[in-house]
Amino acid sequence: MADFTSSGWSLYIAIVTIASILFCLWLALALAKGKVKGQEVGTTGHKWDEDLEEFNNPLPRWWLWLFILTCVFSVVYLILYPGLGSFAGTLGWSQKDQYEREVARVNQAVEPLFAKFMAQDVKTVAADPQAREMGERLYLTYCVQCHGSTAQGSRGFPNLADRDWLWGGEPEAIKATITQGRQGVMPPMGAAVGSSDDVTNLAHYVLSLSDSGHDAARAALGKDKFGVCAACHGPEGKGNPALGAPNLTDKTWLYGGGLATTIETINKGRNNQMPAFGELLGDGKIHLLTAYVWGLSNRSEAASR
Repeated sequence: MADFTSSGWSLYIAIVTIASILFCLWLALALAKGKVKGQEVGTTGHKWDEDLEEFNNPLPRWWLWLFILTCVFSVVYLILYPGLGSFAGTLGWSQKDQYEREVARVNQAVEPLFAKFMAQDVKTVAADPQAREMGERLYLTYCVQCHGSTAQGSRGFPNLADRDWLWGGEPEAIKATITQGRQGVMPPMGAAVGSSDDVTNLAHYVLSLSDSGHDAARAALGKDKFGVCAACHGPEGKGNPALGAPNLTDKTWLYGGGLATTIETINKGRNNQMPAFGELLGDGKIHLLTAYVWGLSNRSEAASR
């Protein structure tokens, strides 16, 4: 693909563009033969229904000059704006610069409002009705695609409205998640566990930790195999927020808590990523969004402030 971004392609595009405009001008002028007064106009040779012929009348002058005007406009445009390969245009305009100017103008307009909330801690902001409305709009713009309109998530996407958090539910942890994103990885552990029977026994043991449906005899056989899981989930299976390792002793499951799903997770692992929004949103919006997300699972505390 490097060949398609070389300077040679830029020159090629510029030459083809200029040649196309010049060809259009030449073609229009070459065919711009006016109708001679008193001279009979010939036909193109096409004839239908015995007497219906197509005459070879010249183009109307107004149409010809309009076409030439468009060609001249294109030349002026390509001088002022980008269009000839890598040539940036004499005005130096770009979509990126225009976008950044518009963002800066909007930020300048809303900065006093954000500054008001930035001076408050997350829990105080979560109790402010205006801040909640702003946070909700931010959520519906940037978060709803994965976590749903009710913030209750779906398979593979965490529920933000309960108190079960993979990376911690304190305001600082939520803000770090939104700002930096998260990469949750569980490697395939089937080979480390042993045979398919060993994996099944381990799955039963994992389900037993939360008193989910399991075979007690097989769970007892799988207990010793849990050692390969304890490094992340802890010896008691209560998880580790520092690693994003989920608590296996509750009944909150990201991919489902059935036996088949648990076996699949052990054998194939899981890989989840939440993108970072720090650069996109900026400190003010992230502060409001953090307060809104924190408030989803702490409604009573936010309402009491």
